[in-house]
Amino acid sequence: MRIAILGTRGIPANYGGFETFAEELSTRLARLGHSVTVYGRERHGITVHQGVRLQYLPTIRHKYFDTIAHTFFSTLHLLLHRQDAALYCNGANAVFTILPRLAGIPVAINVDGLERKRKKWNRVARAWYLLSEWLSTKFPNSVVTDAAAIAAYYLERYGKATVFIPYGAETGRLRSSAVLGQLGLEAGRYFLYVSRLEPENRALEVRQAFEAAKTDMRFALIGDAPYAQEYIRRVRDTADPRIVMPGAIYGVGYRELGSHCFAYIHATEVGGTHPALIEAMGRGALVLYFRTAENEEVVADAGIPFTDDLTSAIERAIAMTDAAREALREKAMERVRTHYSWDAVTARYEVLLRGLLPEK
Repeated sequence: MRIAILGTRGIPANYGGFETFAEELSTRLARLGHSVTVYGRERHGITVHQGVRLQYLPTIRHKYFDTIAHTFFSTLHLLLHRQDAALYCNGANAVFTILPRLAGIPVAINVDGLERKRKKWNRVARAWYLLSEWLSTKFPNSVVTDAAAIAAYYLERYGKATVFIPYGAETGRLRSSAVLGQLGLEAGRYFLYVSRLEPENRALEVRQAFEAAKTDMRFALIGDAPYAQEYIRRVRDTADPRIVMPGAIYGVGYRELGSHCFAYIHATEVGGTHPALIEAMGRGALVLYFRTAENEEVVADAGIPFTDDLTSAIERAIAMTDAAREALREKAMERVRTHYSWDAVTARYEVLLRGLLPEK
């Protein structure tokens, strides 16, 4: 098949979950023999990545237009350079899926979570996301949800049955640890938080909760965001010497941090299946997670939940026996092996996209 993936910043991934998703899925589809093109707006100086063709197109660099402007240009390019099937990422792009479908190109869209609930959006943007939810049930051939809770929402609110395909992750720890030395961290002696630094990801609340915890361990708060400078300033406003905030870290450094942390703190309150959570579990991290239906779906009984009591959850994790902590780490890794394998995720997308093709 000739497959196009639209709606992300592009690959190699150096931003967020959709970019990692696009890279993991596209490169695996390419290895299976498919011709895959990923549209992107971040230039990396290459035109092919692990067998995947990279198509760079412009955008409007603005908080409210960045994604939809680029996807609009990508859709026009797609119409002129036909593929057998197209996969759109991000429910906000649903309005564009009608164009390739009218042109005879089958379309699926991964809607992610309930983006309109993010605090960073104004009322107009939230209204757009709400409209996009409805459009995603009408315009594309198929809708993909990566969390059972989101699938249930679409069925209850819109009467739309979606295709559930979870996010994926690799399993196993990296032995290397170069980034720890660069950040002044010691293996097994730091808590880790990784996310875009936006209000609904609760980075500020996590930092404040750690400051109140009685421990000599350190806290690595990793992340950044392009349109949240005032919030980031508040997150960084601390004099606690235990806390290190180097900004965003990707690639090997990111994987090393997840492989050697004492525990990983996941505090997002909006969205579907969060990549960083599954990836931390896959590396055998002890996971402390904010209790939402989506997060509980992923972690089940393989982590420590919290709501407004993160400080006590941190201290409880420290007080656990080594055996109890190791049991949760092993359980988390096994859960990823069983439910969130990238190869299994790719196989399901391959079946989905092939099933959209017209019968010959």
